[in-house]
Amino acid sequence: MEDWLRKTFKISEWLPNYNGQKLSGDLTAGLTTGVMFIPQGMAYAVIAGVPPIYGLYAGVIPLLIYPLFGTSKNLSVGPVAIDMLIVAAGVGLIAEPNTDRYIKLTILLAMMAGGLQLLMGSMRLGSVLNIFSRPVIAGFTLAAPLIIAFSQLNNLLGIELTQTQYIIVIIEEFIWQFDDIHTQTFLWGITAIVVMGIVRYWKPIFPISVVIVAFSLVLSWFTGAAQTGIQVVGDIPTGLPSFSMPDINFNNMRELLPTALTLALVQFMSVASLGQTFAKRHNYIIDANHELVAIGASNFFGSFFKSIPISGSFSRSAASEQANVQTPLANIITSGVIITTLLLLTPIFYYLPMPILAAIIIVASLNLIDIGEFKLLYRTKPSEGLIAIFTAGCTLLIGIQEGILLGVVASMIHMFYKYSRPNVAELGIIPGTRLFKNLERNPEAKPIDGLMILRVDASFSFVNADFFRDYIIEKSRERNQSTHYVIIDGSTINTLDTTAVDKIKSMVGTLKNWNIELYIAGLKGPVRDVVSKSGLREFLGDDHFYRDPHEAVSHILEKIDQKDESSRLADYKDVTG
Repeated sequence: MEDWLRKTFKISEWLPNYNGQKLSGDLTAGLTTGVMFIPQGMAYAVIAGVPPIYGLYAGVIPLLIYPLFGTSKNLSVGPVAIDMLIVAAGVGLIAEPNTDRYIKLTILLAMMAGGLQLLMGSMRLGSVLNIFSRPVIAGFTLAAPLIIAFSQLNNLLGIELTQTQYIIVIIEEFIWQFDDIHTQTFLWGITAIVVMGIVRYWKPIFPISVVIVAFSLVLSWFTGAAQTGIQVVGDIPTGLPSFSMPDINFNNMRELLPTALTLALVQFMSVASLGQTFAKRHNYIIDANHELVAIGASNFFGSFFKSIPISGSFSRSAASEQANVQTPLANIITSGVIITTLLLLTPIFYYLPMPILAAIIIVASLNLIDIGEFKLLYRTKPSEGLIAIFTAGCTLLIGIQEGILLGVVASMIHMFYKYSRPNVAELGIIPGTRLFKNLERNPEAKPIDGLMILRVDASFSFVNADFFRDYIIEKSRERNQSTHYVIIDGSTINTLDTTAVDKIKSMVGTLKNWNIELYIAGLKGPVRDVVSKSGLREFLGDDHFYRDPHEAVSHILEKIDQKDESSRLADYKDVTG
């Protein structure tokens, strides 16, 4: 029991060695991210379609839970803009934003996503569930910030626009209502955007969004902004979120399941990638499965205290790192800042203008766009760059969940296509050695007359069995007059299935018709087991399997010498030294 507790609650690994120096770093980091959390949490709640107070509720229990299980020293958790967009897209199909039913469904979604993450983490599926390839994530994180930014046009311009994930609909309604733009609302919002854009390049030591919120609160109260038609946040409940069971309804859960699964996976990818980034930078190791458990427990138990879904925040984690964070305890200090705000400061936010929140959301969202990532993908591998562009286009034009799904499907199709047509290299001997290398990439490599040596750079399975068979037959047909022996270097074959075995047998028959013999060399132990159990070894004969290409070539040349009374083996030995 003690071992289980120690393995489950990762706090036991760092808390016994905690000291005043670490507390100093965590205190600075926790206060910094706490101050950042207040405007961001409220703004991201607006993206999700719930009242701003729920963004603060997400900073209480989840931030107390994560340090118990988390393995990342740097991760700062809480609401994240892209996650909130997924929430709005999924829950918005079932209920109207900012209604009681919508709020209940959002909290239920947090519990469902957390439950799925706990289940996946307990089953140790952290490394298995990386179905979101880098191009898919890149495409989604290009489209999502644009959708988030457009979704805030109503608050930025003071007009009524449909709360939707479809940019085309928002643009169409914006054009029709262009004349209804509330000038003063727009001036508040655009001024905040310009100021944040300019100050960003000065790299201030204090979060500019906090300064903007504080200044706008004073100015809004002093000028009576609400009386001029500018929408303000209004009454915010004072006090901590009370314990209450999420509204569990199986029909609702069934409708929310696709969104919960998408959210659970996207959050895991975010937490895992952020955690790995910081862990590599600071020379420690994170456990992907425990991160799943940590974020899952934070979401699950947070939902009992009115929390919306939370994940790892890049901006707050980066600020925490700069503030010299030492352990996950910084999240608890951040939670203390939020608790203090909920108990004492919520009345102050009554006068916060909504265009200011919209400006914070827009700037934060657009900062997530990384064109350099697209350039890198396309330069490194154009096919992956195209997958990223395809994912972004589908997300913008068809929908968030649909875009992610189509991106994953495109990525998998690309993967299967790549595995179905892998590289097959024709090898030659490097003079003075027993090494066989790709003739195309190694000019010094020399082919051996009458022999064709091929290396299969992939596992041999049903996915590519036809391709391998046809490739080898075609190559043999091209050299039918000069090639009498084909050697497959199987050192790079990791697996062999029964479909591939059947294809090899049919290939052997075709080659025999052309008076060509097939030999196989360098197979790994597990592959040799399949060869023996499937009857392939018996079918070809023991003398057609060798430990490496050199041994196979030596046997074949000895066989040729005996038949033709030549000295090819001796010549080969001279070449290999």
